[in-house]
Order: sequence, then C-alpha cells, then structure tokens
Amino acid sequence: MMHAVDSRPAPAQAPQATPPKPVKRVRSRGQRDSGVAWLLSLPTLLILIAMLGYPLYRMIVLSFQNMRLRELFSGATPPWAGVDQYTKALTDSDFWGVVARTAGFTVVSVALSVLAGLGIALLMRRVTRGVRMFMMIAMMFVWALPQLVAAQAFRWLTDSDFGVLNYVLTELGLDYSSHSWFVNPWEGWAVITALVLWAGIPFLAISLSAGLTQVPKELLEAATVDGANPWQSLRSITLPILKPLLMIVTTLSVIWNFGLFTQNWALRDGHPEPVYQTLATYSYTQAFGRSNYSFGSAISVITVLLMLGVMVFYIRQMFKIGEVD
Repeated sequence: MMHAVDSRPAPAQAPQATPPKPVKRVRSRGQRDSGVAWLLSLPTLLILIAMLGYPLYRMIVLSFQNMRLRELFSGATPPWAGVDQYTKALTDSDFWGVVARTAGFTVVSVALSVLAGLGIALLMRRVTRGVRMFMMIAMMFVWALPQLVAAQAFRWLTDSDFGVLNYVLTELGLDYSSHSWFVNPWEGWAVITALVLWAGIPFLAISLSAGLTQVPKELLEAATVDGANPWQSLRSITLPILKPLLMIVTTLSVIWNFGLFTQNWALRDGHPEPVYQTLATYSYTQAFGRSNYSFGSAISVITVLLMLGVMVFYIRQMFKIGEVD
C-alpha cells in the first residue's frame, strides 16, 4: 500500500531580526573645516586683540574722563566726566560740519575711484598682453608708493610759485601764474580728491581686472550673437558676475577714504584749515593741537561707531562669498 507524498513546499521560516547597530555621530566636513579655520586664525586674533583691543579700550575710557595737561604730566588719574565729552561733540556745529564734509568726500571719491577702476579694468581686458603687463607694473609702483611721498609730490605739483601744474596751464594760455589751489575750497578738495584717486585706482583696477577673468567668454560671445551691444553685455552679464567683488572693493574704499588723514594733512603742511578738516584730522587737532585729549578720544569713538556699520557690511559680504565658494 503506497502512501501519498505531500508535494507542498514547507513554510518559510521568518528571518531572525538583527540587532540595530549603534548610530555614530559623524561631524560634517563643514564643521571640521570651521573648527580648523578658527584654530588657524586664533594666533592672528590674539595679536589683533593685543595690538588693537587695549588701545581701543584706553581710548573709550579716556573719552569718559577729562584729561588735561596737569594729569598728563603728573600721571594722576583724570577726573570722571561721564558723557560730557560726547554731549559737547554732538552739540557742536563744527563737529557736524566735519562729519558732513567727510561723508561727502567719501561718497564722491569712492564713486569716482570705483568707476575709474572698472573702466581701466575693462580696458586692460582689450589690450594686448604686453600692454596689460606694463599697465599692471606701472599701477603696482603707484600703489606701493607711500602716501606721504605721494602727498609731497602733489604738493610740489600744485605749488603756487614753482608748481608744474600752474606752469603748464599758463603755457596753454590760462592765467595761472602764482595761483594758489587751496584758497578756493572747491579747488583744494579737487586736488585732495585727485591725490586719493591716483593712489586708490591701481588697487581697484587690478582687483577688478582679476575678477573679469572669471566672466565666461562663451556668455559674452552668445550675447553678441544674439544682438546685444557692449553696454547690454556689461549690464546683464559682466556686472552681475562682478557684483560680489565690486561690493567688497567699494566697501574697502569707503573705509579707507572715510579715514582720510595723510593727504589733506600733508598738503596743508600739518595745519589744515577748518574747511579741510576731516574726522581723523579734527580728532587729532583737538587732542594734540589743543590738548583736549578726552574730547579728541570721544570724536575718535564716534568715528569708529560711524564706521562700524560699514565694517559689519564688509564682513557679511566676505562670509557670503565664503558660503558660495
């Protein structure tokens, strides 16, 4: 007697559950890079704090005191004055005149220097390689020239008796013999602005010329094929790509020009008239020319606060570019 064989497959056994593996927290690459960046920057930060932090602290403390020659020579602690120095500055019409003059000069000089630097940078991309190299070397020499030396050269050029500028204009038929360029404030500030532009344009032109190398030629060629003129290509392609770099160099120019000191100080032989005073020279004159040390410190603190917004903007732009990269 034969028995029937069950041909049905045996039921599959359920797989045994494997124990979960412990989760390891892995730091992202960005976190590691950030930690390394802070570690490498630590020595520089400590040096900056030591060299700039303590003098800034002393200046702030001095602005709340009343330092006079008596305390300076005796070494005694100056009496506490509270916010009297700040009240004196903020209610002084001369101080606000200096602020307006400094701000106006900064706006005009930065606008002219950035436009001129961009124009030269665009020109450098159109000339031959040899001419471009000559332009860069010449501008590097101008940029490396100390500000005091450049100011003395401009002072000689605009001298009323022996200046080359007066001689050339007189030879062209204009009556500029023995003409003083600083009697009229507009002419004087034109000379100061020309000196600042002459010294600042090389940095802007070389930086923007380097930035123009990042503009893809294919985009410009495609725009030309589509019928765009050079101005349209500049506005729609070149400037948007250069925008981060333009913002950085413009902000740096604002910081540098707002702190104008050497040019107008040297051109006026260390005694700038009230109409040629900027915040930097006004603070120095009050502190060391009139022995109002606390008042000069208060003006310096106000100047730092005015520039703080610009510096914060500059740092934010640097971080934004770092995030994009």
